[in-house]
Amino acid sequence: MSLKVLFAGTPEMAVPSLIAVAQEFSIVGVVTAPDQEVGRGRKLLPSPVKQKALELNLTVLTPQKLDGTVREQVKSLAPDILVVVAFGKIFGPKFLSLFPMGGINLHPSLLPKYRGPSPIPEAILQGDSETGITIQKLVLQMDAGPILLQEVIPLNGTETTASLTALCAERGAALLVQALKGIETGTVKEVPQDERKATYCKLLTKEDGRISWHLPATQIERMVRAYDPWPTAWTLYRGEMLKILKASVFHPSIKGEREGKVIGVDKGKGILVQTGEGILAIHTLQLQSRKALDFTSFLNGERNFIGSILGE
Repeated sequence: MSLKVLFAGTPEMAVPSLIAVAQEFSIVGVVTAPDQEVGRGRKLLPSPVKQKALELNLTVLTPQKLDGTVREQVKSLAPDILVVVAFGKIFGPKFLSLFPMGGINLHPSLLPKYRGPSPIPEAILQGDSETGITIQKLVLQMDAGPILLQEVIPLNGTETTASLTALCAERGAALLVQALKGIETGTVKEVPQDERKATYCKLLTKEDGRISWHLPATQIERMVRAYDPWPTAWTLYRGEMLKILKASVFHPSIKGEREGKVIGVDKGKGILVQTGEGILAIHTLQLQSRKALDFTSFLNGERNFIGSILGE
């Protein structure tokens, strides 16, 4: 008999997993975030997971909090197991007790490395040569449950959080189905995490994207990729926010210029900015309330940009 699954997830990243699990198992219900107000008209927009669940004719719950009323609704669906992908809420003991076979979670890192809410940006920021996906058992402590399956993903240093999230979503969906089949047949093994190796990442804020030009160009370039699509790497120019959307480390380096100074332009690489160590070449950028531009188009509209000091 097929496992009866309650699926919990919210963003686009969880959609491939929802589709993959629905193809192989019986999803008795989907828990996702309430509709969000967006745009100037404050129009209510359902989460990507809700949109796909409705297309699949699945029962959808959108609770503000996981209280007694929600637990009764879930209990009436009689699920065997809870499957979580980027849901964004912590499950308490009363909620987890509703599932005879417990719960499993997809986490986009090689646990116990990068427990927490931002493992994909963290792997890029740290310049890691690899990351991965972990399917783990849910426990009360965040991302600390036994590991069921892991898959390593090599990194080449060009990934953005957007591109790596999409890759983890696709690979993770297949790994999640594999784990569920292993649970169903009793063939999957639980491996406890080594607490001594646990590291953590934090919830990102807009301020995390602010560039300190004292940092090396290599680190700022990682920020540009790690904070794409959010919160984006940004600096100040004439008191306005300037987003740096695409950049690379420029060689050779020039010494003696002030950090944050726009020192010139390279026709192939972009606008050159002095950093604490080396030069950053900015290819694509966006001034506050304007559209994103390549560096040539940007300079056509900002004739005095060369020579300016960013970040002030």
